[in-house]
Amino acid sequence: WERSPASQHIKQLCGNPEAIASAYSLYDYEISADLGGWEALHDLKARAAGRGIRLASDMVPNHTGIYSRWVMQHPDWFIQTDYPPFPTYQFNGEDLSRSTDVVIQIEDGYWTKTDAAVVFRLIERNTGRIRYIYHGNDGTSIPWNDTAQLNYLLPEVREAVLQTILHVARSFPIIRFDAAMTLAKKHFQRLWFPVRGLGGGIPSRAGAGMSREEFDTVFPVEFWREVVDRVAVEVPGTLLLAEAFWLMEGYFVRTLGMHRVYNSAFMNMLKQEENAKYRQTIKNVLEFNPEVLKRFVNFMNNPDEKTAVEQFGQEGKYFGACVLLATMPGLPMFGHGQIEGYHEKYGMEYKRSYWNEEPDGHLVWLHEQRIFPLLRRRWLFSGSENFVLYDFYAGETVDENVFAYSNRVGEQRGLVLYHNRYAKTAGWIRESAAFAVKTGSDVPELRRTTLAEALGLVDDEQVYYSFRDHTLGLVFLRNSRELSAQGLYAELGEYEFHVFTDFREIRDNADGSWGRLCSALNGRGVDSLEDELKQLRYAALNAAFRSVLEMAPAIVVGTAKQGKALLAASRGFLAALAAQTGQPARKQDPFLAELPDCLTFLTTLQTLKPSARPAAALLSRLLALLETPAGELLLTWLLLKGRQLELDTFGLDYCLRQAHGAGPDSGGQRTVQLMQALLSLEEKGGAADCAAAVRSAFAIPACCRFMQVHDSAGTEWFNKERYEELLEWFAMLALLESASRNPAPRTIAARLGRLAVENRQLNEEAAHAGYRTILLQRLLEPVAKSDEPAVTKKKARTRIDVQ
Repeated sequence: WERSPASQHIKQLCGNPEAIASAYSLYDYEISADLGGWEALHDLKARAAGRGIRLASDMVPNHTGIYSRWVMQHPDWFIQTDYPPFPTYQFNGEDLSRSTDVVIQIEDGYWTKTDAAVVFRLIERNTGRIRYIYHGNDGTSIPWNDTAQLNYLLPEVREAVLQTILHVARSFPIIRFDAAMTLAKKHFQRLWFPVRGLGGGIPSRAGAGMSREEFDTVFPVEFWREVVDRVAVEVPGTLLLAEAFWLMEGYFVRTLGMHRVYNSAFMNMLKQEENAKYRQTIKNVLEFNPEVLKRFVNFMNNPDEKTAVEQFGQEGKYFGACVLLATMPGLPMFGHGQIEGYHEKYGMEYKRSYWNEEPDGHLVWLHEQRIFPLLRRRWLFSGSENFVLYDFYAGETVDENVFAYSNRVGEQRGLVLYHNRYAKTAGWIRESAAFAVKTGSDVPELRRTTLAEALGLVDDEQVYYSFRDHTLGLVFLRNSRELSAQGLYAELGEYEFHVFTDFREIRDNADGSWGRLCSALNGRGVDSLEDELKQLRYAALNAAFRSVLEMAPAIVVGTAKQGKALLAASRGFLAALAAQTGQPARKQDPFLAELPDCLTFLTTLQTLKPSARPAAALLSRLLALLETPAGELLLTWLLLKGRQLELDTFGLDYCLRQAHGAGPDSGGQRTVQLMQALLSLEEKGGAADCAAAVRSAFAIPACCRFMQVHDSAGTEWFNKERYEELLEWFAMLALLESASRNPAPRTIAARLGRLAVENRQLNEEAAHAGYRTILLQRLLEPVAKSDEPAVTKKKARTRIDVQ
């Protein structure tokens, strides 16, 4: 909106030459010319609508700028006197008016910083009349020296402001009302026309006192009630949001009908760790009407407060409060710079920041990991119909420092726990706090429920529930009978939080394996219940496989004694595998014959000293591979190749993954993907011919997954590093296959030289293709025979590029 130029002039004269006018000292409700005016707004609205975004606007109902259209045209609309409220006031400063019709001056104390007058002086040049108009003021601080306070006892003022609100609503479907609580009848009287004998909220206003009856006569109906009703009729669909403090939140929603209202208790009580008070605030709302909760606008900072990082820090307490912000019913509101971790508090006169701050990359990343996924599921948390607050019992007493609540939409459930204290606690949640339920009578009925009832869980000893902890990424398993009878046990550290979602009902198998798993886990969270169940069902086989993996380093560099131990462990695995598959163990298993050849090959490989540069380079890369988990890979490949056995059938992939780190982005997951790729390729004919192996790899899903083949903008790409690593393994296995036929060092060296040339060519082809799958496959196609003169491979490549 167009700001008052007087506001900018005051701020610049007071010491900030770069200041602009305050956004709350307005000249008129016209779109600011320096933003492009109404044409620019209409363009922005259209572009935002195309992206599903609605625009919101501030509206300042209780005052205007000291130089504004209304001050010039309707000076009678403002609270004023004909004489200075205090005899010491002096008005000798600059004329802040842009009009030749009036003189506007603020009191000298503002310039000398010795006083904060409650009025400014307005002189009408044509009549000589002098008015002393009150500045906008909420009674909690000094008057806002660039504003003029409207007089809401005048019906024409109330109607003019209401018409302005309708004008704003026709352009903005969401309106935020600044300092809306100051216009509630009881506070407007308290501030400006106090009950006689009680004193006023604004200095010098005691003389304007009125009885409540007199006040109600001239201000009969709550202004905001009129606004809500008129907007609903004349501009339906407008969302009205009130900034209302002073414990007025519930009144604005329940009585005045405001759609949303600021909930300052959220910020203040969580910051000060007045946890019992805030829990009681929530309980009070639930006992009156749970629907009120979803009308609250929760926030951790606003322009009048310190920044969020100053109030809550950047670690546990900040993110705990932020989790509540993202998962409580209502509307979460993030302050400017909150996610980036900015420390500078911006004034309304700022056109730019003055501190040279850079976004805190780690803090932004933590938001991306912890908070953004919750915001994408606001549909689960924003409603209040199924919101339930619980008491957290630590022994026989309720720990008021723990916020525990659940919500539900259909079969989707969410359960949140947060400990807002620098301490540790442990306990159970089962019983809910009381909440109101509508009945046929005018008085709602108070009820309580349990965790199991609120989440819609069955009470059946044969049923288990799994749920995922958003915070840790782990999955938990609980028996439904325990959840119904005892509730949920939790241990919470300093400012620790958990958000449990993705509840899944599981009926136990005939063999009771889910029950055994629940007992074995004993409350512990895991990455995958299915993986853990396989470990339980196929315990003997997986134990034997882990024993083999523990001996795997001996396959690369080991003593004869270690070699025997490795052979013994491998026999144990083969026996367990045969028992599990129901097939008799083969005394002459191919692996038992291949293992000694592999050990010999690896010893020979480490003694080779090729003179050719390509061969030396490839050998160096292969030896570097052996410093990674190559032992486990080679051993697993030798054990499983030719058996047509998927790694995940009995949970062997889990053992391999755990050996090198769990988690979706860990080295263990990468190792499993590589192993699956190599085994799948072996089933298609192996890697004796590297070029043929590459062609086959792009037709094998497991190889494509390892090479991260993906589509982008209609083109299929693959990962350079993964492709090159796969080529090195092709070379390793091709050398091993060659050594099994002829283990002589000279033969292995000769084969290494040929493979080095092949690998270099294949890497060059991939680079020339730009790591695009289709183009690489074309480059690898054998040149077709024809009657035309022979064409070199380089010329063939050129023909492909032209095509």
